[in-house]
Amino acid sequence: MSDLKLLSLVKDSAPASIPEVVSLMESIGSELANDDGLKWFNFLYLSVTKEILNRPPAAGWRNAAWLTRLDVVFAGFYFLAIADAVNGKAGLASSWDALFQARNRRGVDRIQFAIAGMNAHINHDLSLALLQTNRELGITMNLNSPEHEDFEHVNDILEAVMPTVLTTLAIGIVGEAIQDTGKIGQMLAFWSVRAARDLAWDFAGHISMLDAPGREFAVFAQDKITGVLGRAVLIPI
Repeated sequence: MSDLKLLSLVKDSAPASIPEVVSLMESIGSELANDDGLKWFNFLYLSVTKEILNRPPAAGWRNAAWLTRLDVVFAGFYFLAIADAVNGKAGLASSWDALFQARNRRGVDRIQFAIAGMNAHINHDLSLALLQTNRELGITMNLNSPEHEDFEHVNDILEAVMPTVLTTLAIGIVGEAIQDTGKIGQMLAFWSVRAARDLAWDFAGHISMLDAPGREFAVFAQDKITGVLGRAVLIPI
């Protein structure tokens, strides 16, 4: 019954702003049981999204409309992955399948589920979200652009808050057993949010220049690599 409610949440909502994205993630989190690994990725994603909402640059975002739209489009890929997984849709991305197949796996720490979800979402979804957002708003990707400056500021935020959020996951969840904080360093050494996001930016630029078959093949190959990495993250340690 819980997954049916989860499906209803993501199918019946169409967030158009970052606060609306936050609200939907909060609803998803409240629906997921504590022994469901998806809950802990959702917790991490919700936490960092709130930081982006509440910690703009001192001078403001260079292109706030672009950043907001990117955040909404990007989150939409996560909500779609939930719907596809719950519906048992054929062709679920390998990167997401790694997480959903392991949702109830014993011996996997909360931080492993959180990182595996970030791996799937950033390495598979972010480049596609960049392409869609730029296409909608008529933006050309450029490393010297206001959009890239905002993108890098988000990197700064995520890199700063990830250790704190992962520590909360390991030892600060009320009613949950304390987990090994030594694994946080291992996970962050194994998987870097800044490196993943920068690669997603570069990959988006690469596939934007390909024809449809070339783009489809490149995304497929990237997804397979991301799925392998996600499964490695989710090995009980």
